[in-house]
Amino acid sequence: MFVHRSDLRFAFSRSSGPGGQNVNKLSTRAELRVPVSKIVGMDEQAAARLRAMAGRRLTAEDEIMLVADTTRSQQDNKAECIERLSELVLRAIVRPKTRRKTKPSRGAKERRLAGKKKDSQTKSLRRSRRSPGHDD
Repeated sequence: MFVHRSDLRFAFSRSSGPGGQNVNKLSTRAELRVPVSKIVGMDEQAAARLRAMAGRRLTAEDEIMLVADTTRSQQDNKAECIERLSELVLRAIVRPKTRRKTKPSRGAKERRLAGKKKDSQTKSLRRSRRSPGHDD
């Protein structure tokens, strides 16, 4: 899976949070937008999974928008956006295993019922041995 550099659109703005004068002077917050259709080498099911995983990061234009402002460096934030995109795509490529219905074995059923019967007997013994001063 890959995306052409020309399909990656970056925008930079002033970051929030601590950073002293850096925050006021430099645009270090990186915003990456990538159209899902421009990600090469993904089948349609993987693209659908990617859209679902993107959630609110998916725009109306079918673009994934990622934002990073964790560091004071524009380059580091740009690299962080690319890293997040690659992780998202790699997770979307993996096809989830289909769940197969199973039923408990005969022995498992018997063990469960035996445990229930034992618990029932224990509780019934507690009920029969009431203290004489106990009113219910």
